[in-house]
Amino acid sequence: MLIAYASRCGSTGEVAQAIARELAAQGQVVDVRLAQDISDPSGYQAVLVGSAIRFGKWLPEATRLVEKNRLALSQVPTAFFSAHILALDDGEASQRQRHAYLDPVRRIVAPKHEAFFAGKLDLSRLSFFERTLARIVRAPEGDLRNWDSIRGWAREIM
Repeated sequence: MLIAYASRCGSTGEVAQAIARELAAQGQVVDVRLAQDISDPSGYQAVLVGSAIRFGKWLPEATRLVEKNRLALSQVPTAFFSAHILALDDGEASQRQRHAYLDPVRRIVAPKHEAFFAGKLDLSRLSFFERTLARIVRAPEGDLRNWDSIRGWAREIM
């Protein structure tokens, strides 16, 4: 199984690693790699693709992986996950926003499973421009990831 991810500050990579550890504990052989380093995922029996959300969408390298490998991904069980710091409540508007994050890649390949995880925001790791935007949208600083939820999703997709 391949877990390919795109991350800017490492938080999504940590989520990918946590999913991989849970899958490995269930007996799966798991390869975790950056999306930009994958040229052909066709040798895997299943593929999970994850991305941080920046400016309301997946990072370009994760989207490119799905676009470039549409045929290979459509022939194996595929799952998508996103890590983000906004739209975390259970209200209808938040759910609609989280669902929309995946619209562009969902049009390319229909995933068998999807997950949306709260992320981590460390303002010190962002550029001045990104820090300014984070403050404007009132993004909460800190680690909001729910590791039990992440591990639980990994068990569900088995």
